[in-house]
Amino acid sequence: MVLMIILGVILLCILAVVVSSIKVVNTGYLYVVERFGKFDKVLEPGWHFIIPFVDFVRRKVSTKQQILDVQPQSVITKDNVKILVDNVIFYKLLNARDAVYNIEDFKSGIVYSATTNMRNILGNMTLDEILSGRDAINQDLLCIIDEVTDAYGIKILSVEIKNIVPPNEIQQAMEKQMRAERDKRAMILQAEGLRQSQIEKAEGEKQAKILTAEAEKQANIRRAEGLKESQLLEAEGKAKAIEQIAIAEAEAIRKVNKAIIESGTNATVIALKQVEALIEMSKNPANKLILPNETLSSFGSIAAIGDLLKGNK
Repeated sequence: MVLMIILGVILLCILAVVVSSIKVVNTGYLYVVERFGKFDKVLEPGWHFIIPFVDFVRRKVSTKQQILDVQPQSVITKDNVKILVDNVIFYKLLNARDAVYNIEDFKSGIVYSATTNMRNILGNMTLDEILSGRDAINQDLLCIIDEVTDAYGIKILSVEIKNIVPPNEIQQAMEKQMRAERDKRAMILQAEGLRQSQIEKAEGEKQAKILTAEAEKQANIRRAEGLKESQLLEAEGKAKAIEQIAIAEAEAIRKVNKAIIESGTNATVIALKQVEALIEMSKNPANKLILPNETLSSFGSIAAIGDLLKGNK
């Protein structure tokens, strides 16, 4: 019975030793293993067997990206302004052995390196330069801290300044300056808007005057063309009338000539006698003759006929 108990205890001890020799490393972690107090190996994610009482897991470290929040630090700027600055550091462990054996606490090393170098950088800058140059400050801190942490097997991914808190009186002065700047920009925008509206108004008036002058010009051209057309039509009418008169007179002369030819000299003699009678009547000063235009035209025709007959004789 006692033997059975002893065997059971021995089996339990053996089972415990076997179980303790199995190490399961989760993804995203590394185990640093020592053998007899000396670094032996680094266990990566998966199943591993170690020698009980010989191998010892010195530290379990994470290979995932880590975030380190640095508490606000007091910094005096180049223009003697005391400000509070805090930042955030993103890093990742690349070499587990260096992170364990090259420094006691690599997180504290990162924090102290960040704060000291941040004071050095900001101490050489004025407040305005700090407020307007965050990106440059972050880049400088990243380069310096990453160079320091290379010995720890740590890769610094990013350094970001969260807050820059100046003293209250500086904040009040900055707020006044910001309000003055906003008022200035508002006045500039208002003046620019007024100027633009005046330009647009003047441009509109200019275009209106141009259009009015153009319309007046077109109207004058149309009136001149209308007057020209009316004068041309009037001249054409007069020419047509003169032409018709000439045609009528020619027709009358033709008919008179025809009548003379057909009737011989009787009509001519009568016409001459009428002319002679009128001449005798005109010789008497007491006689006044009022003759219509048609009669005068007849006289002209008669005179022409008389000349014609004389020529024939």
